Amino acid sequence: MKVTIDGISVEVPDGTSILNAARIIGGDVVPPAMCYYSKLQGSGGKCRTCLVKVSKGSEKDPRPMPKLVASCRTNCMDGMEVQNMTSPEVIEARKGVVEMLLINHPLDCPICDQAGECHLQDLGFEHGAVKTRYEFDRRTFEKIDIGDKIQLHMTRCILCYRCVFTADQITDQRVHGVLNRGDHSEISTYIQKAVDNDFSGNVIDVCPVGALTDKTFRFKNRVWFTKPVEAHRDCDHEKCNGKVTLWYKGDDVIRVTARKDKYGEVEEFICNTCRFDKKKTADWVIEGPRKVDHHSVISANHYETLKPLPVVKTNPVLQEANKTQFERETRL
Repeated sequence: MKVTIDGISVEVPDGTSILNAARIIGGDVVPPAMCYYSKLQGSGGKCRTCLVKVSKGSEKDPRPMPKLVASCRTNCMDGMEVQNMTSPEVIEARKGVVEMLLINHPLDCPICDQAGECHLQDLGFEHGAVKTRYEFDRRTFEKIDIGDKIQLHMTRCILCYRCVFTADQITDQRVHGVLNRGDHSEISTYIQKAVDNDFSGNVIDVCPVGALTDKTFRFKNRVWFTKPVEAHRDCDHEKCNGKVTLWYKGDDVIRVTARKDKYGEVEEFICNTCRFDKKKTADWVIEGPRKVDHHSVISANHYETLKPLPVVKTNPVLQEANKTQFERETRL
């Protein structure tokens, strides 16, 4: 079937969501997603950041949908036309969603380990308001150690449910989930029970904010001062492929994470042994520097080229980057 998003048409198979159709096109056409995770069944529909406007339902029924829809939960139809960045209504709605997410989320980015790779930071920068209208006290929670390597900072949580789906689908037994309802909802374990299984560390990787952090990396360094390197090892665990990203500070490996794609989603989940226990270069086969998106703050300290590019207008790389930025600002 054929679907058009922001004036760009693409052929997609039946059952494809609008969000995944936009990801096939790529670029700024792709709506942001804080809760949807393609590797996790049942994810999506929680955060509402991926709202889009369907200006034409299909060829058979060309009527527009009366309200904005969540692109991660809405399937494409033949002839459907969708507006994302070209719709002022979508931009304004997304601004409101960001304001709602930041009602209780503390602005402690300077001390948060997720700073620099936080999806909420990116969303706030692209669609957020300068000021908030919220005047009441934010809800706060005590920090909880839900494992010997995992710190839960519930005050930062946006209830995306990713960690719950991860524990439910890739581990043997889930011991944490969402307690209570409404404004009292929180992620926690039953009677402070510890999260202890071979793949528990993956809840850190899927968290889009700093609610779940690695205690072995906590407060050690800022992510943009580190050097990401791709590596692998022959892992003994049957469900782990041993392909990771090593984060170096000088000659020391200070953090190990699973490899992520351009949408920030884990490509393959890794075991806790690879994540927490193998932090020596000798434990790994180094493949080379990880390619970092130039929009990321981490790229400011990256080293794909040994010498920095000359800052002159005749440089073709800079010309292409300027063209991309100009086109994006024009659409906005």
